[in-house]
Amino acid sequence: MTNTIAYATLFQQALDKAAVAKLTSGWMDANAGQVIYNGGKEVKIPKMNMDGLGDYSRSNGFTQGSITLEYETKTMTQDRGRTFMLDSMDVDESNFVANATNAMGQFQATKVVPEIDAYRYSKIASLAIAGKVANGGNTIDETNVLKLLKADITAIEDIVGDIPLVITMSTPISAILDDNEKISKRLDVTEFTKGDIITKVKSFDGHPIVKVPSARMKTTYTFYDGKTSGQTAGGFVAADEAKNINWIITPMYAPIAVNKTDKIRIFDPNVNQDADAWKLDYRKYHDLWIMDEALKICRVNIKEALV
Repeated sequence: MTNTIAYATLFQQALDKAAVAKLTSGWMDANAGQVIYNGGKEVKIPKMNMDGLGDYSRSNGFTQGSITLEYETKTMTQDRGRTFMLDSMDVDESNFVANATNAMGQFQATKVVPEIDAYRYSKIASLAIAGKVANGGNTIDETNVLKLLKADITAIEDIVGDIPLVITMSTPISAILDDNEKISKRLDVTEFTKGDIITKVKSFDGHPIVKVPSARMKTTYTFYDGKTSGQTAGGFVAADEAKNINWIITPMYAPIAVNKTDKIRIFDPNVNQDADAWKLDYRKYHDLWIMDEALKICRVNIKEALV
C-alpha cells in the first residue's frame, strides 16, 4: 500500500488534538504556544528579562534599559511508545482507517491520557515540595475546605495580586464542595477553555475548579517499561511512598506542558515482516515545566505530612 505515510500524518494530527481534549490537564498545553519544537526530545522555552523603572531626567531624558530574550533548552524525559498488530483477516484496506482510529483512540483515551495527567500533576507536586510551596498533613472536610482554599489563593495574590488561577482538585475533595449546600452556594459557574473545547465548570473566587480522578493526583508514580517481568502490561502505578494531592493552584500561565505524538508509523501486511497484519507504532514525547519565578506563586495541598 502506498499511502501509509498519509495515514500516519492523519493519525498523528488527530491523536494530538484528541489528547488535549481528553486530558484534564489539557489547558496546560496552551502555554507551550511560544515553545520551539522541531521534533525529537528537545524543546526551547523562551525566557525574558528586563530592567525596572528608572528616573526620568528633563535634561537627559529616559534612563536606558535592556530587554533580554533567551531560549532555555529543555529535554522531555517522558519517551513512551507501543506497537500494535491488526490482523489482515480482520482489517482490510477499505476499513483500516476506521478500525485503526478506533483502536488507537481507545488506547490513547484509556492508557495514554491518564498517564500524562498523572505525570504532570506528580511533577508539579514534586516541584512544589522542593520549592517549599506545598503544605502537607491536611485532612480536608466541610469545616476547613474553603478556609484552606482561601488561604492558598490569598498567599498567591499577596505576591502578584489578582491574576487568573486554575484550581486542580481531586474528585473526592470537589465532592465536598458539591455535596454541602452551604458550601456550594459559595461557588460560581464559569467558562473554561481546554484546547478547542469550552466548558462550564464550578469556580471559587472566580477561579475555575478542574476535577481530576484521585488516581491521577499522587505525588509520585512508577512508570512501567513494558518489557521486564511484572511490567509487560506497561502503564503506570502510584509508588508505594506516594502521597495524595488534595489540590493544586497555579497561575493559568505557569505550567508549560508539551505533548507530542512524535511518530506514528504504519506498515501494511505486505511490508510487515513479523506477521500478516497491519503494524502500528505509536511514540509519545511529553513533559512539563514550571519556571522558577512562576513556581513561587503556585500552591499544592497534600493530605499526608511531607516529612
